[in-house]
Amino acid sequence: MAEGEDMQTFTSIMDCTGPMKNMEKELLCPVCQEMYKQPLVLPCTHNVCQACAREVLGQQGYIGHGGDPSSEPTSPASTPSTRSPRLSRRTLPKPDRLDRLLKSGFGTYPGRKRGALHPQVIMFPCPACQGDVELGERGLAGLFRNLTLERVVERYRQSVSVGGAILCQLCKPPPLEATKGCTECRATFCNECFKLFHPWGTQKAQHEPTLPTLSFRPKGLMCPDHKEEVTHYCKTCQRLVCQLCRVRRTHGGHKITPVLSAYQALKDKLTKSLTYILGNQDTVQTQICELEETVRHTEVSGQQAKEEVSQLVRGLGAVLEEKRASLLQAIEECQQERLARLSAQIQEHRSLLDGSGLVGYAQEVLKETDQPCFVQAAKQLHSRIARATEALQTFRPAASSSFRHCQLDVGREMKMLTELSFLQVPEAPVIDTQRTFAYDQIFLCWRLPPHSPPAWHYTIEFRRTDAPAQPGPARWQRREEVRGTSALLENPDTGSVYVLRVRGCNKAGYGEYSEDVHLHTPPAPVLHFFLDGRWGTSRERLAISKDQRAVRSVPGLPLLLAAERLLTGCHLSVDVVLGDVAVTQGRSYWACAVDPASYLVKVGVGLESKLQESFQGAPDVISPRYDPDSGHDSGAEDATVEASPPFAFLTIGMGKILLGSGASSNAGLTGRDGPAASCTVPLPPRLGICLDYERGRVSFLDAVSFRGLLECPLDCSGPVCPAFCFIGGGAVQLQEPVGTKPERKVTIGGFAKLD
Repeated sequence: MAEGEDMQTFTSIMDCTGPMKNMEKELLCPVCQEMYKQPLVLPCTHNVCQACAREVLGQQGYIGHGGDPSSEPTSPASTPSTRSPRLSRRTLPKPDRLDRLLKSGFGTYPGRKRGALHPQVIMFPCPACQGDVELGERGLAGLFRNLTLERVVERYRQSVSVGGAILCQLCKPPPLEATKGCTECRATFCNECFKLFHPWGTQKAQHEPTLPTLSFRPKGLMCPDHKEEVTHYCKTCQRLVCQLCRVRRTHGGHKITPVLSAYQALKDKLTKSLTYILGNQDTVQTQICELEETVRHTEVSGQQAKEEVSQLVRGLGAVLEEKRASLLQAIEECQQERLARLSAQIQEHRSLLDGSGLVGYAQEVLKETDQPCFVQAAKQLHSRIARATEALQTFRPAASSSFRHCQLDVGREMKMLTELSFLQVPEAPVIDTQRTFAYDQIFLCWRLPPHSPPAWHYTIEFRRTDAPAQPGPARWQRREEVRGTSALLENPDTGSVYVLRVRGCNKAGYGEYSEDVHLHTPPAPVLHFFLDGRWGTSRERLAISKDQRAVRSVPGLPLLLAAERLLTGCHLSVDVVLGDVAVTQGRSYWACAVDPASYLVKVGVGLESKLQESFQGAPDVISPRYDPDSGHDSGAEDATVEASPPFAFLTIGMGKILLGSGASSNAGLTGRDGPAASCTVPLPPRLGICLDYERGRVSFLDAVSFRGLLECPLDCSGPVCPAFCFIGGGAVQLQEPVGTKPERKVTIGGFAKLD
């Protein structure tokens, strides 16, 4: 695209964005807070003035690493000594050349030892992102100069008339207004000075004059390493490179494209983003109004919070003042009581002094000569004298002077006041994955972290991940104000995957959500039934629990006799337990747990009539210890019969599941598959059985992950019921329906949708 078209595009964009003076904030250096002067692009993509960068590096202790990235010729106006055209012809050594000589071993420089194996890496503290960025060994000399930003700054200065007229830099005071500029000399001139510094017949006479400017830029970006014009862009390093950079090992294997392609791609992206922003100015203004309203609410809410805290603290002060007054009143009453008792004791002792009180009265009574009268008066007086004498002999103050019982222990209260702080929201709950599962209902259990603030109630959110996609964000179903740390979600959809999360709430507000937990629901409605031990069982070997949900088989006498006759055949009875419910239609699912220590257990289904006929007499079968048939049975002796078997069982023994060679193997009780055609898999914690009555199929699943284990055909010409068979010791526990747990119920359905 031509340069004129670029300027036209830029001008149109600037016209849409409004006055350029509104973008002054984008043109300020984060260090000096003035407009950029020769800005450098840091590796973190932020910009900083070259002089400011040198100053920052000097403050960090890096000296000699502030080379000019542009490597431009020295301006004739840089020093007074170069005012003469003759003196300006002298070539000064370039700083980057001296730096290369020092780094190659011709001497040392600060921060680097001679012959160091590991060069010093310069770190620059970026004032914009507040982080340290690595500049490499070359420091500022390895950075690109942001010429585009310089052009924007110059256009901004011209649009707002910053600085007024540009003066000649070579005139004697007072300088004249500049009329020309020279990019090679990096100076502005009046007509006379331009002729003086560009004499006819010299090399400088070939310099092309430009308009006067305060910022001189090179004609194009030059590679900091090779001083050649950049022609490509490395997408891996996100850096402009030259032709020599492409062949270096540094960019070996990197994805490098021509700079024109990178220019067009970035310009298209920037134009597209800017067009979107400009096309949504109403949205921007609405959000600004919303933010301003939020600021006002924040000010009001902050003031209200201050008043509430002040009121609460004043309330605490009032309670303390009231308590202080009551405690002081109690001390005062105790003090007055003690003083009264001590004053009475003092009066009693003063009456014992010679010639006063009780002693004086006694002395006068002793002077009585009338015996009857003396006896009458002395009888009462003697009692008082005796008590006074006893008090004198066992002297003790009537009250203690100590008030140690009135001291306060305020250690706990002081600690509480010291720890007094604002109420925090609860931390994100932790869902207990060991206790959370899905069966007929979803049981969800969680807990708060150890040091989390308490929660008054919880909010549960859940949704189906396999539901048909709808436009917009995912829609959650929500249940508010759930008490306790567990809940039931009723009536979940079968064969679905639910994602659940929980968050706590207290007076401070809502806390963070817990991590999402995904639960698979059963593929069919759960069948509720109990164990019925009336068919083909032996009470001596089978023990059914009181709730009829668990059964245990105890090895009997035949197995003990088999242990004594290791080399002879032994016939063992098959103990069978049936469910008390028969299925006649639809799809049904149930789960059970088999004891890993069980010797041989078969779990499955069968026709109720066939099961009763087969096990009414409980025929004997050969022990699996000596018979290879301990695996997946075919359900019929004649392999040529194509009819579906009346039974479908999965064989479990010693913590393993024995599977047939094919996924559609039939599973019966009396058929036999060779051991070579079978394989074993570990026994999961729970087994699931899914019966499809209409299709005549039975699926055995891992009830934890709902991973399919085996699928078998089944004759569904009549009622079908669950069955469990035992040969030797074993135990089976039916999974208890979640609905029987005394937990809080949360019904799925009728919830408000949450966007």
